[in-house]
Amino acid sequence: MRVFHLSAECYPVAKVGGLADVVGALPKYQNRAGLQAAVVMPFYNRKFTQENTFDIVFRASTLLGTRRLYFEILKESTDKLGFELYLVKIPGLIDREEVYQYPDETDQFIAFQIAFLDWISYSQQTPDIIHCHDHHSGLVPYLLQHSRLYTRLANTPTVLTIHNGQYHGAFGWNKLSYLPEIDMSTTGLLDWGGSINPLAAAVKCCWRYTTVSPTYLTELSLQSNGLEYLFYLEGHKGSGIINGIDTEVWNPKTDAMIPGKFTIKQITAGKRVNKEALCSRFGLSPDRPLISFIGRLVFEKGADLLAAALEESFNEHPGQFNFLLLGAGEKDNERELIELRNFYSDQCNIFIGYDESLAHLIYAGSDFLLMPSRVEPCGLNQLYALRYGTCPMVRRTGGLKDTVIDFGDDGGYGICYNNASVEDICHSVTRAITLYKNTAHLERLQKLMMALDFSWDRSAKEYINLYESLKPTI
Repeated sequence: MRVFHLSAECYPVAKVGGLADVVGALPKYQNRAGLQAAVVMPFYNRKFTQENTFDIVFRASTLLGTRRLYFEILKESTDKLGFELYLVKIPGLIDREEVYQYPDETDQFIAFQIAFLDWISYSQQTPDIIHCHDHHSGLVPYLLQHSRLYTRLANTPTVLTIHNGQYHGAFGWNKLSYLPEIDMSTTGLLDWGGSINPLAAAVKCCWRYTTVSPTYLTELSLQSNGLEYLFYLEGHKGSGIINGIDTEVWNPKTDAMIPGKFTIKQITAGKRVNKEALCSRFGLSPDRPLISFIGRLVFEKGADLLAAALEESFNEHPGQFNFLLLGAGEKDNERELIELRNFYSDQCNIFIGYDESLAHLIYAGSDFLLMPSRVEPCGLNQLYALRYGTCPMVRRTGGLKDTVIDFGDDGGYGICYNNASVEDICHSVTRAITLYKNTAHLERLQKLMMALDFSWDRSAKEYINLYESLKPTI
């Protein structure tokens, strides 16, 4: 079965968030299970593209409204990622360094999708499944069915995975002419709230859609930035498949980014080596429990609550725990956290930005990982933490609810709470400090965490089963 994954991100080519990790791993595991999975994404002028070799497999031109665009399809020549990687390059539009935040971002992603469809249509590519990821490829299911240019591919099944339903990619009707020769009687399928909404169009037109956790599937009909009723109407097409993690990249036994490699049997000594290295780097005592946070400093992640909750916890438990943060985002949140670090410098440190190797060290060297998210479709950070024997402290939402069981419950191993609030975060900190003092119990929980299976093998099989269910109609 030939599957094309369409995505704006893919690790290690270009990563902004968890979307990149998923698209960088799922196709590899699908190939191992017998599929022919490939990734198609925009070209970015970044380290990966500069240091690797690519073959030009297709050249053509297309129209974006009245603007003629020349594009190339580049294929990474060695398949070093475990799957075929194709990049869509359009000089002056899709050949830049950053993934998002350009003023013509809408034009970029429309052109990316049209170029992809032109390529597979003109070159007689016939995929069995086109798997779209988020709104950046959300127009593809619609165009396959309602543009006469792609009638040869109209019966190709499309699957949409929603990694974050808060972002729709909506744009004005003044850009309708950018779409190639559509049936004008079908424009209602593009509309939601008076705009062209690629995510809404994808949900309406795809054959099946998935969310990245079962709980998030339910939550979309309650909170999806205006698409709640649509998800209620189209719920029969949806299913929730929990994300996996690449257990080769995230493996404390072989991780080249950490100084102390370890297995379940060596967990106490191994984590101690990494904790000492981490605390030494940031001027913190390794003899205290270390609670960390990794992620975007935005409202979704509950980052606006961190400074107040930590200040209260530092005052309630003076000198009894440390806190370390790796992340960036809203400037007010950054400023408050930097001020907190300056006032509690013996217990707190902050790294504004993102560093992949530091993230690995934090997962390996921390005792606890704090995730007070308001919205968390799946969450990968808690899965990475579990892989390294680091106890997640999570709010029960989305994938956090599906993957973390409170240590006070039968079979539990994490710290869970219900509300994205200062009070609940402080209570979880108190529980973490108490748990840390019971070293034998904590070690038992750490071994349980490391033994859990959140690999892509399991999740990849669920996607394959979904694809197989569409085969009789192919």
